[in-house]
Amino acid sequence: MRRVLPYNPDLGRLILRLALAAVLLYHGIPKLMDVDATVVAFQGMGLPEPAFIVAIVLLAEVGGGLLILLGVAVDIAGLLVIIDMLGAIYFVHWANGFDFTKVGWEHPFTVLAMALALALAGPGRLTVGQTRYKGADRRRRD
Repeated sequence: MRRVLPYNPDLGRLILRLALAAVLLYHGIPKLMDVDATVVAFQGMGLPEPAFIVAIVLLAEVGGGLLILLGVAVDIAGLLVIIDMLGAIYFVHWANGFDFTKVGWEHPFTVLAMALALALAGPGRLTVGQTRYKGADRRRRD
């Protein structure tokens, strides 16, 4: 198959990690800054055990977002984000249909798909703690 861009899966995974981490942190940090208001908002949505759910959401969005950003424990962080997004889709967005402009499940589904792709593919070699890039060593597994 002919390619226009050079083959660089590590750079591709880095870009995916940075984009997903930005979205997670953008949505998670405001929740962390006012946990009480977040619990009240989740209560208003009719979520069961809103304080517990807020803790899970913060772990996934802030904790998972930081891990994904750094490229550390990306499979575990990805699973946390998947659980978070499945809950968001089920409890909040499903009844509104797919369209994100109608508060549908398009956005959480996209975040879920990004997290699943990273959980399955791994972080790539461009991560914190990686001492050098071994782009020529194609046999090395992530």
